[in-house]
Amino acid sequence: MTWLDALIMGLVQGLTEFLPVSSSAHLRIVGELTGITDPGAGFTAIIQIGTEAAVLIVFWKDIARILSKWFRALPIGPKENRVPATDPDVRMGWMIIVGSLPIGILGLLLEDWIDTTFRNLWVSVFTLAFFAALLGLADRWAPRTRTLERMTWKDAVLYGFAQAMALIPGVSRSGGTITMGRALGYTREAAARYSFLLAMPAVFASGLYKVAKVFTGGEHVDVAPTIGATLVAFLVGWIVIVWFLRLVSTQSYSVFVWYRLAIAAVLAILLTSGILEATSHAMVS
Repeated sequence: MTWLDALIMGLVQGLTEFLPVSSSAHLRIVGELTGITDPGAGFTAIIQIGTEAAVLIVFWKDIARILSKWFRALPIGPKENRVPATDPDVRMGWMIIVGSLPIGILGLLLEDWIDTTFRNLWVSVFTLAFFAALLGLADRWAPRTRTLERMTWKDAVLYGFAQAMALIPGVSRSGGTITMGRALGYTREAAARYSFLLAMPAVFASGLYKVAKVFTGGEHVDVAPTIGATLVAFLVGWIVIVWFLRLVSTQSYSVFVWYRLAIAAVLAILLTSGILEATSHAMVS
């Protein structure tokens, strides 16, 4: 992979990670259209660390408050300084942990499929279109009244399984969790906000796991270009988060629904005409 290839992929990652359009599918599609060899799931997981670092910056105050209260609620240390388990931030900390379990478990169990079968572009065609329909229906017909303070344990688990669907390119991590949030009746802002917070443990764990595999020889990436792509993804992702949160405070998700359907249709045409191949050489070698 050249530096230009890596920077293009980092730009695509930053632009699409937080939008409900599937960054992993876009990385596969752009890679095929530009002649960039599929960099693989390892490269994708590592550069996602960059975009999640942007979440860390944007939501720093919320994250620091949640972590501080969560640790102070543990049954250690002086009781007089302990935060009650019923505190909203303590509950949110536990719900992020619970919501992160499905993708962590399924990610390990399905690792071989994630690296190969799931990266077939016909799979992306289906998931782009199908989950566009789900997002459109949930956003149009579900109530928009619930806030994160009213989240239940059942909701956290459902959010977690929705995020786990993003192991399949085309679903979208934010798209899956936002769709679930809207289906459960959360406001657009609340659904997006929890989606970003929930992604952090899974993305950092996945990325660091792939980094460890690189250093142990179990995974290969071009290190320097991958670092460059990660930095680009961080900077662009930061801008996109701020813009997206402002957008959903006043607008529906319909633009992303139509965009997903359009990309699915174009991708199907390119695959049918033979311009693109469903599986890359990197996947079958």
